[in-house]
Amino acid sequence: MKKVKIGILLFSIGLLSLTFAFKEDLFLVSKNLDVFASLYKEININYVEETNPTGLMRTGIDAMLEGLDPYTEYIPESEIEDYKLKYVSTQYGGIGAGTLFIEGKLFVNEVSEGNPANKQGIKPGDQIVKINGIDTKGKDRGQISQLLRGPKGSSLSLVIIREGAVLNKTIIREEIKQPNVSYSGILDNQIGYIRLDKFLENSGQEVATALENINKEKPKGIILDLRNNGGGILQEAVKIVNLFVDKNILVVTQKGRNPEKTIAYKTVNQPVSPQVPLIVLVNGSSASASEIVAGALQDLDRAIIIGQRSYGKGLVQQTFNLPYNSLVKVTVAKYYTPSGRCIQALDYSHKDKNGEAEKFADSVMKAYDTRAGRTVYNGNGVYPDVFVEPTKFSPITISLINKNLLFDYANSYKKTNKEITNVKTFQLSDVDYTQFVNSLADKDYSYTSRTERLLSDLRTEAENENKLVAVKADLEELKSKMLSAKKTDLITHKAEIKRVLETQIISRYYFEKGKIEQAFQYDKEIVQAKTLFNNHSQMLAILKGDGAFKTIGSPLKSLTSEN
Repeated sequence: MKKVKIGILLFSIGLLSLTFAFKEDLFLVSKNLDVFASLYKEININYVEETNPTGLMRTGIDAMLEGLDPYTEYIPESEIEDYKLKYVSTQYGGIGAGTLFIEGKLFVNEVSEGNPANKQGIKPGDQIVKINGIDTKGKDRGQISQLLRGPKGSSLSLVIIREGAVLNKTIIREEIKQPNVSYSGILDNQIGYIRLDKFLENSGQEVATALENINKEKPKGIILDLRNNGGGILQEAVKIVNLFVDKNILVVTQKGRNPEKTIAYKTVNQPVSPQVPLIVLVNGSSASASEIVAGALQDLDRAIIIGQRSYGKGLVQQTFNLPYNSLVKVTVAKYYTPSGRCIQALDYSHKDKNGEAEKFADSVMKAYDTRAGRTVYNGNGVYPDVFVEPTKFSPITISLINKNLLFDYANSYKKTNKEITNVKTFQLSDVDYTQFVNSLADKDYSYTSRTERLLSDLRTEAENENKLVAVKADLEELKSKMLSAKKTDLITHKAEIKRVLETQIISRYYFEKGKIEQAFQYDKEIVQAKTLFNNHSQMLAILKGDGAFKTIGSPLKSLTSEN
């Protein structure tokens, strides 16, 4: 009885302390609001020049939030629709066409199959001169987006230039749906494949539908592709994990400073595919909800993760209403996978002299156990069970992409080649590639390579140390050899340039679906997944943690390939 009384007393003291702390926080908030309001008022009334009250306030808000993290942001009423499209909904009123600027001119770069632009014959390469009578010259991307979007059923007029001819198009906007699952189906060897691009509304149901269709084919394994998926709604991630694991299993726990934000999420339904072997693909752009799915399935030893270390975003945001139809999205908690680890990679509470968040040091990372006793670590994303070297583009390929020279050739290829028969095996011939190289004869695709930058830095250092005379001849010789090597870059990097060019070309015939199917033949992660599905004992060894698979992503490893 005495212990009970002591416990009650300690609880009461703790509650009283929290109350006092809460009241002190409220006092400081109220005090600082008064100071800020008075300051804002005096500046707008007394400053020598005319002020912009809205601009001043936005600057103040953005500066305040910048000191926190990049995910806490203010959304004024004018940006609400863009916010919903980015973080919540997959639908908007529009025509289903993507655009890009080339030398100040607006061009169509992609068209979605079956949507209004496609129905009215809009093609990649068309230059858009006017939208509803408004000249596109001088407009930015945000303004173009506002002009193209509008209520379902509303009319849109375009003036376009195609091969020198001026065309007028009238298009009726429709509800454009951007599915979370951009592709699903059966690959060769009876392997199911689901590509999930985002975790917005209905993503859980979309994956469930895709999974049910795949299960009808009795697959011997399923690939869930989360590469380049930046995340979205946490609850949708829980639903997706639930498709593969039993009911009443902990998937993720969010913990915040406010006790009300501490919530444990468990599976609530019977799974759709509890036994089929599962592989999840991730890369450095897989973040947030993607990491919840990958991390939970890894901790529960339900799936093998293939690819590269994920981004490392272990923070949860919640949106709150503000006056005048505005919103604020606030980081309210961190999330923790079933083993108890938080995969957040950047420490926003500690920033360097430039205001950049620092990575958590390897020395503070802790080990956690998966259900089968494998060792995983916190503080740096989800490390894959099977690491695959990432594909990196050479400087010349990046230059060709950035200067839209691949875009131009893809358009000309479509003019002279009316069809492509087999999308999955399509490859550009050597003759076609030679034509592409010849088309660059009068084009500027210059770039500065990393070696050239290093040579420039070395020359500067030599000048600073008064040693330039001694090494000048050697530097000039290296520069000459470098320039000679660059002349053959179109041949040296032929394979990767061809792959990127093929993607551009195939989209002119088979849209987004075609791009995905054609790229399968080059996909190293999918090749690795297929190899594992054909080696059941190896899959079991990984999931059980045998030998080298006991520890996943140890911070003690010096793997330069993952950086």
